[in-house]
Amino acid sequence: MNVTAYGVAERFIGIKEVPGTEHNPQILAMLRLDDVWPEGDEVPWCSAFVNWVAWLLRLRRSESLRARSWLEVGDGIPLHAARPGFDVVVLKRGGGDQPGAEVLDAPGHVGFFSSAEFSIHGGLPTAVDLLGGNQGDRVSIARYPADRILGVRRLHLDYGRLHYGS
Repeated sequence: MNVTAYGVAERFIGIKEVPGTEHNPQILAMLRLDDVWPEGDEVPWCSAFVNWVAWLLRLRRSESLRARSWLEVGDGIPLHAARPGFDVVVLKRGGGDQPGAEVLDAPGHVGFFSSAEFSIHGGLPTAVDLLGGNQGDRVSIARYPADRILGVRRLHLDYGRLHYGS
């Protein structure tokens, strides 16, 4: 049996925020894996979702709720080499004048690579599909313009946490 991060993440599709004063306990658990401040599920939680899946599989993870923190995890690879199950994509959040990948303390988004679309002329990327959390306030697969990509990262096992009891 071949278990991948993407395969585990797919099992969470449909989990969503609960509007109002109630909160989804699954999302709160994801958020509180690495921080104690979130009081509810109506905060940015894309990185919490990726960290949760990585934690379940004992993969190296960012241990941060900041999406851009994933730019320091794993190995950087080109988009055309990305594979579902092994790679995460970090994006700028929204359009406009967002800083580049050199600025980690800025808004972003992160999710598991699902697929990419390339132009017929020149083979340049035009869009990327991500399986992620906090996409429309739920875990889903969503499409983003390729010009928002800050980096693609290949995740690896966290060998320091493979022994029994950790």
